[in-house]
Amino acid sequence: MADKMPALDKFLPDSIPKCTKDNNGPYARGQWASKAEFLLAVAGQIIGLGNVWRFPYLCYKNGGGVFFVPYLLFLVLCGIPLFLLETSLGQFTSLGGVSAWRAVCPLFGGLGYASQVIILHGCVYYIVILAWALLYLSYSFQAELPWAHCNNTWNTEACVLFDRQNQTANGSSLLPENATSPVMEFWEREVLHLSDNLDMGLGPISWKLALCLALVWLVCYFCVWKGVKSTGKVVYLTATFPYVMLFVLLVRGATLPGATQGIIYYLKPNVTRLADPQVWMDAGTQVFFSYGICLGSLTALGSYNKYNNDCYKDSFMLCLLNSATSFLAGFAIFSVLGFMAQEQGEDISTVAQSGPGLAFIVYPRAVAMMPLPQLWAVCFFLMIIMLGLDTQFVSLEALMTSVSDLYPHLIRRGHRRELLLLFVCVVCFLVGLVMVTPGGLYVFQIYDQFSCSGASLLLLSIFQSLAIGWVYGAERFSSNIRDMTGYSPLSVFKLCWKYLTPAVCTATFVFSLVHWSPLSLGKGVVAPGWATALGWILTLSSVSLLPIWALYALLTTPGTLQQRFRILCRPEKNSPLALRHYPTDRPATYSPALALTEKPKEPITNLSQDHMMSCEWGNQ
Repeated sequence: MADKMPALDKFLPDSIPKCTKDNNGPYARGQWASKAEFLLAVAGQIIGLGNVWRFPYLCYKNGGGVFFVPYLLFLVLCGIPLFLLETSLGQFTSLGGVSAWRAVCPLFGGLGYASQVIILHGCVYYIVILAWALLYLSYSFQAELPWAHCNNTWNTEACVLFDRQNQTANGSSLLPENATSPVMEFWEREVLHLSDNLDMGLGPISWKLALCLALVWLVCYFCVWKGVKSTGKVVYLTATFPYVMLFVLLVRGATLPGATQGIIYYLKPNVTRLADPQVWMDAGTQVFFSYGICLGSLTALGSYNKYNNDCYKDSFMLCLLNSATSFLAGFAIFSVLGFMAQEQGEDISTVAQSGPGLAFIVYPRAVAMMPLPQLWAVCFFLMIIMLGLDTQFVSLEALMTSVSDLYPHLIRRGHRRELLLLFVCVVCFLVGLVMVTPGGLYVFQIYDQFSCSGASLLLLSIFQSLAIGWVYGAERFSSNIRDMTGYSPLSVFKLCWKYLTPAVCTATFVFSLVHWSPLSLGKGVVAPGWATALGWILTLSSVSLLPIWALYALLTTPGTLQQRFRILCRPEKNSPLALRHYPTDRPATYSPALALTEKPKEPITNLSQDHMMSCEWGNQ
């Protein structure tokens, strides 16, 4: 009997001791030490560079305030419902992205694998932004900020310090037509060594950026290497400090001359832009990107919660915080854009080149105009690094959680997790080196457009909604949430999971395909055919895993085709999800929300006591 009892271990909660003959078994999965750690970790994941430079950049690109219309539509119909779906799924199953989807709906297990591939793509290119910020930070300790003057070795004769002295009394400009600012030349000529096109290849690696990239990866590794215990502590700093600096920069920007014109441009909509499908595509992408949807990270972070945590209220609070931060960052950006437009005597729509460098052009210019500019530059770029750092290492934590949950007995032993994490970091660093070359910015934009946004996220969101709304059952999932929180979510969420979310995402995806045009990479460069092909390969590398997994599952499941579909559209019998959880303040029973068998259910407390007695008897 003693030999048979350990088979019961896989059905017991992680906190119930398992029958082991030694101490060499896999270590515990872990939980958040407090609710604050969970909230800060999720806030750190979803509130990042997407709020500070991506949202203002997309507003700038898509005609100002008109961007709020599709953004709010996607937020209400897709963002919040999917955010609640993923967070609740992780909390209910106590599993990472891959294992959670395989447990509740085996046929759609490819959703978990696809999200992990997207995380890998994100880890490769997202961290390059932190390398740029770290290089800026290293230059911020000079006696005079190098982007504040034209006396550097990289400056050209066209470099001009823009100010109101460059204008005549009637407002006409005295500047040459090809005049550029020192902040623009620092960004393009010193940081990026940007090439004019991709015809000559990517060019040599910038050793300065490569070193910065290596240092950022090193920090990420040590933030994640001990799992949720180290991650939960680091986010106390990385998730709170950026708000202090954002508020300071907002106040400074609002006091600059011309700030009012910038804010008006930010809020005044250009209605004609709503006819452009790219505006809707960018809005959907921004919601999915900034909320961490379809990346598996929300599921992984939620899986470390206690079973009776109120994930419903948490989701609303975090969504509100995320969108409010984006809105606030837009004021900080556009107030400085208005000042720069007045300073240069140009229209605000032509002040800065659209692209990921917006925060590295506008914000440094604002910092250079403050008293003690070196101090503010150091604080600002530390903010940028912390904003991106917590998003990066939380994504890594989500990836490691998913892999560890798939192979717990293989990875949760000794230092295997740390070694696997090191391998992932080194590989991502080596691939990322192509983005620290003169043509690296163009590769970065291809990754940004295709790998972690656009079609891939829209398709995954469609299938997530179908899996929960129709296959698993929106009513059943709502019951799961009620079982955890004590009350049911609003009925509109069931409506979104079944109809509205997949309908809106499908319409946007089809609309974007019909009106598709080659990607513009800035400086008049249009993505060549091979670059577009590379982009679609990045998209298919994740999305293709959905049909591949479904086909694999159908081929390896016994029975007729109808029986196979019936088996794969039900929760796995070997994963009694409700048995993994029990509240600490009252005797718990199996959850009635996810009945995997028709057997009578007994209290977990009694089951665990019987199991422990059997362990003791078997070890005698």
